[in-house]
Amino acid sequence: MTVPTLTLNNRTAIPQLGFGVFQVPPDRTADVVTQALEVGYRHIDTAQMYQNEQEVGEAVKASGIPRKELWITSKLNNGYHRPDDARRAFDETLAKLGIEQIDLFLIHWPLPTRYDGDYVSTWRTLVEFVEDGRARTIGVSNFQPDHLDRIVGETGVAPAVNQIEVHPYLTNEAARQATHRHGALVEAWSPIAQGAVLDDDVIGKIAAAHGRTPSQVTLRWHVERGDIVFPKTTHRERMEENFAIFDFELTPDDVAAISALDHGEAGRRGPNPDTFDYIPR
Repeated sequence: MTVPTLTLNNRTAIPQLGFGVFQVPPDRTADVVTQALEVGYRHIDTAQMYQNEQEVGEAVKASGIPRKELWITSKLNNGYHRPDDARRAFDETLAKLGIEQIDLFLIHWPLPTRYDGDYVSTWRTLVEFVEDGRARTIGVSNFQPDHLDRIVGETGVAPAVNQIEVHPYLTNEAARQATHRHGALVEAWSPIAQGAVLDDDVIGKIAAAHGRTPSQVTLRWHVERGDIVFPKTTHRERMEENFAIFDFELTPDDVAAISALDHGEAGRRGPNPDTFDYIPR
């Protein structure tokens, strides 16, 4: 099964379906990523704060898959927003992954209540990584509309993606629309709301009508809305299930019914980006 690609604002093609390794223990990551690559995933999403970049790199190297066929994303640790810290951290990411160029590097969180509210200088530093050729593309994660407006307004450089929490219980339309307004694509994290939507009656009925699982229907909903999605699992059967979403389509009524499940802010499963200020110790 071929995963479709979407074109970013720098004309780079990114696989629309990826594999996330959030909360995958480092001692299991290489094996889990190896299995995902065997299933067919070619887009791997990690982060400095996940503490498993090195193991992702080991799996990629051992796979024998040509580098040009893979898409690798990582994200800046919240503790390294200051420009010199970000530069050092980026060097470490490349070293741990064992690559000379990363496909996509993101600011993980805006942290508007930290660093005197300055995430613009952090964004300017990421721009350097594209200019020196060590990053193909750069983007942001968990940026609200005003965060996006500020970095683009002050630097003139729009991110390629904004990776935000999106699922049927939090469609996050304001952030999605702001992302699109700046010519960026949305990447949806927690795409099945940490499993909460799998028991939803509406999604269950749609899944039964298509002869699919609730997870497949939910991931297909993301795809048909034009977002990039990367479910996470450590079980191979779930990897295969989540990968098999490109041989069926939802009806417009199906998409609308799932979108209508939105609970707004009450549906958020993760932190609110306006107040989240965690820095790992």
